[in-house]
Amino acid sequence: MAKRFEVIDHTADIGIAAYGSDLKQAFGNAAYGLFSLMVDLKGVGDDLCRQVEVEAENKEDLLVAWLNELIYLFEVEGILFKRFVVDELTETRLRSRCYGEGVDPRRHEIKMGVKATTYHMLKVEEDNGFRVQVLFDI
Repeated sequence: MAKRFEVIDHTADIGIAAYGSDLKQAFGNAAYGLFSLMVDLKGVGDDLCRQVEVEAENKEDLLVAWLNELIYLFEVEGILFKRFVVDELTETRLRSRCYGEGVDPRRHEIKMGVKATTYHMLKVEEDNGFRVQVLFDI
């Protein structure tokens, strides 16, 4: 299997570059990369399913909105996601099913808190597959 994502070190923040054979897969891998920064996903179940929909002006804004919505669900509802199925992805809309479980402090050690997705160094590009890049405010 081709690599899903890689970590990008940055002075005060941390980022990822995520890959996919199509844009849906790249967006899903970006979400997977986000949560893998936060927790060891091997210990996270996927019995809970949450529909997540976001809209934005363009694909770059959509990527930021998507990842920020997932951060919001983690912060407010305490959900760790580990599997992402992007059902619809247009220039301005994303509809997905996200699988995970509630945070259990006895089983899940939070490695890093992520506050938000930033626009710094943001990229959505196609070149022999798709690559998306984001930095997170930690």
